[in-house]
Amino acid sequence: MKTGFAKGAALLAALFFAASVTAQDIDKLKTGGPYVPTPQVVVDQMLKMGAVTDKDYVIDLGSGDGVIVLTAARQFKAGGMGIEIDPDLVRQSNASAQKSGVADRVHFAQLDVFKADLSKASVLTLYLLPGMMLNLRTKIFTELKPGVRVVSHDYHFGEWSADDTISFDVAEKEMITGVPRATVYRWNVPAKVAGGETYELELKQRFQNITESIGSVNGRLVRPQAVSVKGGDISFTLPDGKTVGRFTGRVNGEAMEGTVDLSGAKPATAKWTATRIAVAKVVVE
Repeated sequence: MKTGFAKGAALLAALFFAASVTAQDIDKLKTGGPYVPTPQVVVDQMLKMGAVTDKDYVIDLGSGDGVIVLTAARQFKAGGMGIEIDPDLVRQSNASAQKSGVADRVHFAQLDVFKADLSKASVLTLYLLPGMMLNLRTKIFTELKPGVRVVSHDYHFGEWSADDTISFDVAEKEMITGVPRATVYRWNVPAKVAGGETYELELKQRFQNITESIGSVNGRLVRPQAVSVKGGDISFTLPDGKTVGRFTGRVNGEAMEGTVDLSGAKPATAKWTATRIAVAKVVVE
């Protein structure tokens, strides 16, 4: 449900009061799964699909042993960065960059992919499990510039359909994953013509108490604050860097409406309406 308000700003909100969110669920959002090496033939196809040249800056999310960024640097003279949560793999990758003589162009950082700055990427590569791909989708769509090529091995972004896809036999993958075939997807990031930010919120409720909550702003994990349900009144705060959205509203069956104060934004106050669905989504335009 989308409603308009002053100066063209609009807000879409939806809340799920009974979502079962645990600490383990939060941890799962932060990892793309166990380290699985990418065969060189797949790396080569990914870089070909990404049309990588010496003018590109390649960012690989979940970079593992660094093979994608290292190959881009060695074969195409590209710059780049690998983001990996495992410190041993990060050290190994940086050592490989030194040994290959490409450390002046590429480096690897131990970092949560949700906190990574993607703004420098002209090519973004991924080999992450399906849940992680979907969790990162909004961040990737929002933060990357129009025209950036996004290339993924085996897994996709759901309803954000790929612009190009190729599948081919890779015998060595059967020893790694049990499936002797690879699929490579490519997306060209479109210009943002609708504008706006997307907030997601999941809540676990026990009577009037909100026992657990998790949220994201443009794919970045955030902690909802001061979540309160008193009778038919609801309020919560979603922080996002310099901007803090303070939502207050009234619940009426499956719908809600209210106002939000957006610190650091113009206009600073807006109206919002919501319907209850499986996952909360708030879009600010």
